[in-house]
Amino acid sequence: MVPKGVEPFEGAEQDNELIERTLNGEPQAFNLLVRRWERQIYALAFRMLGREEEAYDICQETFMSAYRNLSKFRGEAKFSSWLYRIALNCCHTRLRSRGNSDLSLEQQLEDQGFEPATNSESLNDTLHRDQIAGIVKRALAGLPPEMRQVIIMKEYQGLKFHEIAEILNIPVSTVKTRVYTGLEQLKQRLSHLRSVL
Repeated sequence: MVPKGVEPFEGAEQDNELIERTLNGEPQAFNLLVRRWERQIYALAFRMLGREEEAYDICQETFMSAYRNLSKFRGEAKFSSWLYRIALNCCHTRLRSRGNSDLSLEQQLEDQGFEPATNSESLNDTLHRDQIAGIVKRALAGLPPEMRQVIIMKEYQGLKFHEIAEILNIPVSTVKTRVYTGLEQLKQRLSHLRSVL
């Protein structure tokens, strides 16, 4: 759903205008919403699930659900908050159906594929960096979903505390607590990396 090399949609139309046009029978307007938000939704799903194919599926499910339920969007929150909430619900459903099993090393390698080292770095450096990234990914996946989702939204998606609170419909103080507690747990899980670095 998110082709490489495609620039993010930059349009002057606001989300609410596109929603109104869609509800008035112009489905192409919804396509503009998809183009505007698909990268962020895919990135969130990939960080939550850790698997490319599942992230694509969740991205599709999110936009299909948003389209089907667009008339229920009340506009009390931003469209992006509503969309993130749908995506998170889809991710949680997928995680529940999967169980608590972490990704195997084989699955991670299959998902990431193999990339040769660039001219500026040695194969050893690339392998070392990828190994650390895999360890961090597994540590993040091991956090409880409520902590993982806020860390992903804050650190990877660049959302502000108040935006995360709006998406999850929880107080800002709860978001902050989950982020800081989750980061502390990550720090403990990754403390053994200091000796490697």
